[in-house]
Amino acid sequence: MKSDSALSKVKSGYAPVNGLQMYYEIHGERQGDTLPLVLVHGAYSSIEPDFGQMIPVFAHSRQVIAVELQGHGHTADIDRPLRTEYMAEDVAALLSHLGVETADFFGYSMGSDVVLKVAYHHPEIVRKAVLAGGVSYNLEGLHPGMAEGWDAMPPDALDGTPWKNAYDKVAPNPQDWANLMKKQQDMDRSYQPWSPEQIRSIKAPLLIMVGDSDIVRPEHVVEMFRLVGGGVAGDLVGVPPSQLAILPGTTHVTLMHKVDWVTSMTLAFLNAPVQ
Repeated sequence: MKSDSALSKVKSGYAPVNGLQMYYEIHGERQGDTLPLVLVHGAYSSIEPDFGQMIPVFAHSRQVIAVELQGHGHTADIDRPLRTEYMAEDVAALLSHLGVETADFFGYSMGSDVVLKVAYHHPEIVRKAVLAGGVSYNLEGLHPGMAEGWDAMPPDALDGTPWKNAYDKVAPNPQDWANLMKKQQDMDRSYQPWSPEQIRSIKAPLLIMVGDSDIVRPEHVVEMFRLVGGGVAGDLVGVPPSQLAILPGTTHVTLMHKVDWVTSMTLAFLNAPVQ
């Protein structure tokens, strides 16, 4: 196990990628052949609210690279729509800037779609990926009314939440919050679904992790799991490389509060040999 002094080594900075000054943090150091773990946060959020409790656990055994996406956290917005495909290219460019050729990934909520797009467009970068919270490949996977509810949120809907409080604390332009919400809603309205063929083509093993009371329907998550080779009789044909975890008594938000469950399952998945 790493010492406390090793865990306290945090490097932060801004990388010039695709017109952004993209904020990142590096926790810990590379250990042998263990790949870095890249953390990608959810919509309206940033590193601390989503991953603050998990980073010390992950950093005991591997280097952690946490990023903040366009218009989120420390990363100022630019004159460009919010799109997960753009964000995926930003993450790939950041890793290139840092000299990271291959890594493992953990994406939460919107971050899971960003990670999935990195795996699809840049398969050489992604060894394994964890897709956590609200994972779906089309809007039919959401519970009825979810998308409409997001579109109707007023600018003050998230006042007092950990995400808004963190934004007010670290954003270079805190007055841009209303514009972030507007651009996020535009992104939601412009969502392009994945085809089953695209999901099947993902090369990296995936751990799909949701709560049993998440924003997505459990049957949709199982359907997605089947597209990546899951849903088989493992005793007869072997356990597939991809995995599914449905956490009991867990919502979309509280999934990231289940630190012991999430980190232990994530590390067991990442540390297993690639089949």
